[in-house]
Amino acid sequence: TLLSYQQYVSAQNRFKNFCVNLAVLNRYTTKKEVKDILERLKNGNIDVVFGTHRLLSNDIVFKDLGLLVIDEEQRFGVTHKEKIKEYKSNVDVLTLTATPIPRTLQMSMVGIRSLSLIETPPVDRYPVQTYVIEEDNQIIKDAIYKELSRNGQVFLLYNRVETIEKKAIDIHQLVPEAKIICAHGQLSKEELENRMSAFINHEYDILLCTTIIETGIDIPNVNTLIVLNADCFGLSQLYQIRGRVGRSNKIAYAYLMYNPQKMLTETAVKRLSAIKDFTELGSGFSIATRDLSIRGAGDILGSEQAGFIDTVGIDLYLKMLNDEVEKLKGNPIKEEEIQNEKPLLDVSTHISDAYTDDDNLKIEIHRKINEIDSYEKLQEVKSEIEDRFGKVNEEMIIYMYEEWFEKMAKYWQIEKVKKTRNSLELYFSPEMTMQIDGEELFLDAFKITPMFRFKMVSSRLVVILDTIQLEKHYIYYLIDLLQVLKKKI
Repeated sequence: TLLSYQQYVSAQNRFKNFCVNLAVLNRYTTKKEVKDILERLKNGNIDVVFGTHRLLSNDIVFKDLGLLVIDEEQRFGVTHKEKIKEYKSNVDVLTLTATPIPRTLQMSMVGIRSLSLIETPPVDRYPVQTYVIEEDNQIIKDAIYKELSRNGQVFLLYNRVETIEKKAIDIHQLVPEAKIICAHGQLSKEELENRMSAFINHEYDILLCTTIIETGIDIPNVNTLIVLNADCFGLSQLYQIRGRVGRSNKIAYAYLMYNPQKMLTETAVKRLSAIKDFTELGSGFSIATRDLSIRGAGDILGSEQAGFIDTVGIDLYLKMLNDEVEKLKGNPIKEEEIQNEKPLLDVSTHISDAYTDDDNLKIEIHRKINEIDSYEKLQEVKSEIEDRFGKVNEEMIIYMYEEWFEKMAKYWQIEKVKKTRNSLELYFSPEMTMQIDGEELFLDAFKITPMFRFKMVSSRLVVILDTIQLEKHYIYYLIDLLQVLKKKI
């Protein structure tokens, strides 16, 4: 409601020199005004109408609707979106959100919906300094005084209407010099407008409020946010709330606090950890992606906006979805050849519990190692893992080289690797064999180690490495050989 009114006022200023008729429709619009607006919309006498979900009511009739802009998409449920679909057959729809819900993000990523990212922040905008900490009155006091000392204002979010007045008394005892005002959705239109106007005009220092500030409220002088019981909020919600500060050229601070006596759920810990990790400007997309991994993607055609994805696994789910999208587009589906997924080399890919006993972290390390496709990437991954988890042992380094070898082997068309007790044999495809100068490669291989031998089998070049007298693990010699080959072809 507040956001629709702010947008209406902003549009009035922007269009004041143009012949554009504007209107706003929300729960604070009087019955008489609603009746007038409905009639003018039907006759086409209003060019742009701003409003809440009220615009999706059945009594709204447009003469010729051309563009529908949905702001704060994450606030719309499935029922609302079904209503919007009724408009979409001949209407352009632009959806705006900093943090798309998992299903919307998923639909964008697989091509069902088109997606554009605005990644350039406004001029002189700084990231919000975010702290996730236990609730502490001394920290609250210091944070408020720090903001007041630079003539700023504070949002203090307390999402319990029934005890908000009592909380105001507690905050007043902490900072007696500060002027505090409460705001929540149960106030009357006039009272809420008066209180918000008074706060915007800097008649008060602290706005003790519920989540009514979540969607789009723009007060540049507020640059400290304190959220109590932050573990009770969703990830996107926390990001949206944090976005209410840091809207000027001052550095803003967000304190996300939780009750120290409360045992946090695993999901709550993940949410708070994610909001702390993603502090840079424009990180809403990253937040939404993390939310997708925490909650799942939901049903594409059902009412669930999260969940479901774990029942089939993310990879299979994406493949099934992509196949269906391609079918609907009329594109032929390529039948993938069934490949032997067994690695060419039999080396240990185990991450010991001594290194980390957290299964989620192990999965993350495996995913990082699986990305290795060059020496530079290997060093980057090795440095990152060591920086986060500690020095890696020789077994894990061999695992990293094995992943690199698998990528190179695919590129150089190595059809199979045969391991015997004393040697290792690499079989190149006939096509690749024709491109290789065997004599030149033999000379280069001899410089790496005299343990390399070569032979031809059924038009295939076979490189043999005698492993019994090698000083290091054989993987290093194989990588060196393929690196030499890279320079020759």
